[in-house]
Amino acid sequence: MHYRKDKHGEDISILGYGCMRFTTKGGKIDIDKAEKEIMLAFENGVNYYDTAYIYPGSEVALGQIVEKNGIRDKIKIATKLPQYLVGNNPKALDKYFEEEKKRLRTDYVDYYLMHHLTDISGWNRLKAVGAREWLEEKRSKGEIRNIGFSYHGDTDGFLEILNDYDWDFCQIQYNYMDENTQAGLTGLKAAAAKGVPVVIMEPLRGGTLAKLPEGAQKIVDKDGKGRSPAEWAFRWLWNQPEVTCVLSGMNSTEMVEENCRTASDADAGQFAEEDYKLIESIKAEIQRLVKVGCTGCRYCMPCPRGVDIPGVFRCYNHMYTEGKSTGRQEFIQTIALQDKPGLPTLCVQCGKCEKHCPQNLPIIESLKEADKALRPFPYKVAAKVMRKFVL
Repeated sequence: MHYRKDKHGEDISILGYGCMRFTTKGGKIDIDKAEKEIMLAFENGVNYYDTAYIYPGSEVALGQIVEKNGIRDKIKIATKLPQYLVGNNPKALDKYFEEEKKRLRTDYVDYYLMHHLTDISGWNRLKAVGAREWLEEKRSKGEIRNIGFSYHGDTDGFLEILNDYDWDFCQIQYNYMDENTQAGLTGLKAAAAKGVPVVIMEPLRGGTLAKLPEGAQKIVDKDGKGRSPAEWAFRWLWNQPEVTCVLSGMNSTEMVEENCRTASDADAGQFAEEDYKLIESIKAEIQRLVKVGCTGCRYCMPCPRGVDIPGVFRCYNHMYTEGKSTGRQEFIQTIALQDKPGLPTLCVQCGKCEKHCPQNLPIIESLKEADKALRPFPYKVAAKVMRKFVL
């Protein structure tokens, strides 16, 4: 495993474990499976584990696994203040932090982020309730060791937040498809210039860069290096010295093994000209096919009316990356046949989803387009018949 330094000179594994996508069973995290995967990552040198207050069951599961295996002093835990829940209540800062420590079974957090800032206003609201002083007090007591923020917004907003405080680190969405969106390359380099380590989320864009459209996959297969699409995406990131750590929501031992192997070999400055050309060819093929740039992060959820927004967009995109019948069949199986189907027609255009979307997608209009594509008349009839039979 390769490591890069945080702001205080400590080693961070270039591969971090994203704990948002643990496998669930019966509506709960499969703790035994998660433990095997986390411990395999630990044994292969991963020392950075990222969770958040709002990831269902994630903090509790991570805390339980870490305590059971006695590895707390051997790893770094990152979690996040749900700043959007704090409001105007200064007491909420302690409330959420103490609850997180209890869930994680720890008396300190290595890396604490202001979660999901989209512009300076979120940080200003926190400062207005005394968050700045509160954070510095917690750091002075050793309860928080590094203060940072995770960001979903445009580049200007990122730079404004970056320059407003002496941050220990930050976290941004960044991958070869998002080089010029959100904080982007400009934000990455600005943070590095200030000596602020950058943690990367969505390196595979919600998995879409791991399972490529047929045309893009052919480009990878012809290359001859034997690398998977995911490996190419990770190597593109680690090729950049400004990237400190890349999170991966690993939920299989095979995924852990592949990513750890890559992280033990990849390093900055390894890309040759032909590697850059290959990435550009993949990008062009994907951009030609994808209809909605949804990463499946689920920040738009829950929908007040029950629309499965990420699920609808996943099926819609699959119509064009894997075949129309494949996308429509997936829609019937994963959405239309649910006890409470999250159909796009349930949308009442309240706009709540669009306010929370990190990608700033036109969700309402896209849902209309997706519904037309996914549910032509024969599929509507088929879904009704199947619902009666199955349910």
